[in-house]
Amino acid sequence: MSEHDRDFDIKGVAPAGPIHGQVAEGYRSGFACFVGRPNAGKSTLTNALVGSKVVITSNKPQTTRTVVKGIVHREDGQLILVDTPGLHRPRTLLGERLNDLVMTTWSEVDVVAVCFPADEKIGPGDTFIVNELAKVRRTTKIAIATKTDKATPEQLAAHLLSIVELGEKTGTEWAEIVPVSAVGDSQVDLLADLLINLLPEGPQLYPDGELTDAPEQAIAAELIREAALEGVHDELPHSIAVVIEEMNLREGRPADKPLLDIHANLYVERDSQKGIIIGHKGSRLREVGTQARKGISAMLGTPVYLDLHVKVAKDWQRDPRQLRKLGF
Repeated sequence: MSEHDRDFDIKGVAPAGPIHGQVAEGYRSGFACFVGRPNAGKSTLTNALVGSKVVITSNKPQTTRTVVKGIVHREDGQLILVDTPGLHRPRTLLGERLNDLVMTTWSEVDVVAVCFPADEKIGPGDTFIVNELAKVRRTTKIAIATKTDKATPEQLAAHLLSIVELGEKTGTEWAEIVPVSAVGDSQVDLLADLLINLLPEGPQLYPDGELTDAPEQAIAAELIREAALEGVHDELPHSIAVVIEEMNLREGRPADKPLLDIHANLYVERDSQKGIIIGHKGSRLREVGTQARKGISAMLGTPVYLDLHVKVAKDWQRDPRQLRKLGF
């Protein structure tokens, strides 16, 4: 283990010791992870708990690829939310690597919260996930019925019973089962209370006001990809990757009028996909650029100039060399 490694705990994401002096007795801090089938509402729930957009959301499955942390600050504790891809049966090398990322995260966090959308019946995908989770012995597990705003009271009651039955069938002991609507802001605070109470006592791990530890380049790349996902065909989201080539404040600007220059490449797997992203005479790419620029500017608090290009990296999801190049 290197000197650098010893400065961090086993999770590799936060300083191992107190960074802000003594904390009040009973103060809790730790890590929780939302898991579930793709498009189960995990990213939306993360953003609702943090109170700010820290992970991208989309109605397309498998939009989350990187483990982005959202940080919830409370007087009684600090909750670090680890957002992971939806666990699924992989069909590509990328899929296998995303699943490995999920499984590794489960064993390193304090609490794993499984999300079950209330507007969908529990199915084989949920059973697969909970069976895999059952292999992780020491991590506390809770169940969350998400999207309760989309279900009737009768549907929700049946859904909660199904979650109980799934726990019994898989030998999974739920520490809590809680229905939540992130969109309707229903029981989000209650969920935060429950998660904090399940964390170990410990010091504050991140400074006050910090909402995520994701690098600004990673945030910009994700917001570009989110903009590119809007309105595309179902098979295309898996094929989109974004690489920030350069990101710097423009030189020579007055201090009170900064401008952030971002040069980025948006990669797809085939020429036909490139045409979809660019659109007729570049109209689609201009929309992507406009939406992404607004999102990045709002997130980072600085006006943005975005130079965006679309490139083809043939079958990159199945090519180890291309995956390394694109950061996977």
